[in-house]
This record gives sequence, C-alpha cells and structure tokens, in this order.
Amino acid sequence: MSINTQVMKRARQLGLVVPAFNVPYLPMVAPVIEALRAEDAFGFIATARLEWIKFQARGLAAVMNEYAKFADPKHVSIHLDHVPVIDEDQQRVNYRPLFEEALALGYPSIMVDGSRLGLDENIRITREVADVAHRVEAACEGELGAVLGHEAGPLPDYATLFASGKGFTPVADASRFVRESECDWLSVAIGNVHGAIADGLRDQKKVAAHLKLEHLSQLSEATGIPLVLHGGSGVVQEDVLAGIKRGIAKINIGTEIRQAYEAGLAAGGVLKGQETCLERTRWVLHDYLGLSGTAASLLAKD
Repeated sequence: MSINTQVMKRARQLGLVVPAFNVPYLPMVAPVIEALRAEDAFGFIATARLEWIKFQARGLAAVMNEYAKFADPKHVSIHLDHVPVIDEDQQRVNYRPLFEEALALGYPSIMVDGSRLGLDENIRITREVADVAHRVEAACEGELGAVLGHEAGPLPDYATLFASGKGFTPVADASRFVRESECDWLSVAIGNVHGAIADGLRDQKKVAAHLKLEHLSQLSEATGIPLVLHGGSGVVQEDVLAGIKRGIAKINIGTEIRQAYEAGLAAGGVLKGQETCLERTRWVLHDYLGLSGTAASLLAKD
C-alpha cells in the first residue's frame, strides 16, 4: 500500500483531510513543504498537466526532482493531479505515456480526468489507468461530474449554477463508476469550481463557492471510498469543514497559493514570492482547514 493510499484511508476514517497543493511554479515547492513542517501537518505536492503547459512547472520529472530536494516523509508526499482525456481546450490528450512516466518516476498516486467523456467511456478509461497504477501499488483517482472553471471565458452565474445542480456528480452513476472503474478515490462536483487559468482571468478572485452537503453525504455513502474536492480555494469555510466530516478526504488548493506567489514575485522576485507563498500556505493549513498538529494522526498505522 502506498503512503498516499494509507493517509487517504486514515483521513476518511478520522474525519480529517489531506490538502493537495498545486505548484504551477517550481519555486513554490520549497515553501509549501516548509509550511507543512511548520504547522506539523501532512499534505501532497500536486502537479497537473495544465501547470506544465500553461504555467512554468515544466513537467513530471522537473516537479519530482524539485520535490526530492525538500521531501520530508513525515509531512509530505507527491501526487499527479489532473491528466485529462479531453482537456480544457477540448483537445484529446495522449494520457497513457504520462501515467507510465509518472509511475516510473515513483509517483504514489495518479489522477485521470475523464469527466468530459460519456459515463461508459469514462469508466473504461479510468479502469485502464487504475489497472496500470495498481500493478505498482499506486492509487488512482477518477473524476465524475463537471467541475467548471478551467475553460476559456467567464464562469456562468454561480448562484444559478449552484441552485440548478447542473454538472453535479449523480449518486447512482457514482456508485457504478467506483464499482466498475476500481478507482481508489473519486473527485466529485458538488458546487465546487476550479480557479480560472485563461489569460486575463487567472488573477481574478475566485467566487465564494458553496457545497451541497446532503448530496455529498449521499455520494460518500454510495461510493464508500475517499472523496476529493477540486477547486478548494475560496469555498466557504463552514462548508469545507462540514464536507470533510461527510467524506471529503483530499482538498486541492491551487489559486489561493498561486496568486500569493505571483503577487510576491511581482513585488520582489522569487524570494519574495516564496515568502508570500509560505505565509499563505500556513494560513490555509492553520486558519482555513485547522490541520496544525495532525500529521502523526494521518500517518498512524491501523
């Protein structure tokens, strides 16, 4: 069992959460790990395909090499985040070589996003990726439902979107998806939205998103596995904390620390960017998620 599988199971059992910090710039890796140590918390360094293509993370090997310089197994592991089958620009992605590279590099968990596919094809491809991961005892995360925000153009009116439930992960489909795909974790859509990455929108403050908590409870009961909240930056804190108690075992944080790093970078260069990233990551851990001092609990053996 990989360390990532272990801590995710513990998080679900204990009503805690593993924060996965996306690092679109390599110099963000060091301050994120420093923050995890300073707060005695445990989290993931996460890298996604779009962060190599639309930002400056440079690729799987580059992120792994930077992570290895500062790795501290008592406080941090690494995770391959979003590799889509169809990306935010509606282009088909040659995903298989990316997963094979990640696993060869030693990533303990990988995430395939087939959410823009029909249900049957999403299940088939997620099962394919899960089989590849499980052969080397790595975990596979899948996604079902439409977590918006990465597409070009502004987000539709959020209040209308939330009230309609459009794109939310269907409970019956989630049960089938988990059973047939054999994924280990499931990313769900319950009101959460990604931070914008399109030019001209990426500096904007994220909408204050809410979570449909009763829907989340139904998904947790139907699937029986750790659930994942993408687009964690900006979600109303009360909903986040309630969501953790209802099955969210991993929360992805990107915009919150990226914008802090970019502001510091613009004001005073890389060192200033790292300083502002450290401060904001500590805020996320201590003030937003209340995870200070929880590392040992997540790492404890059953």
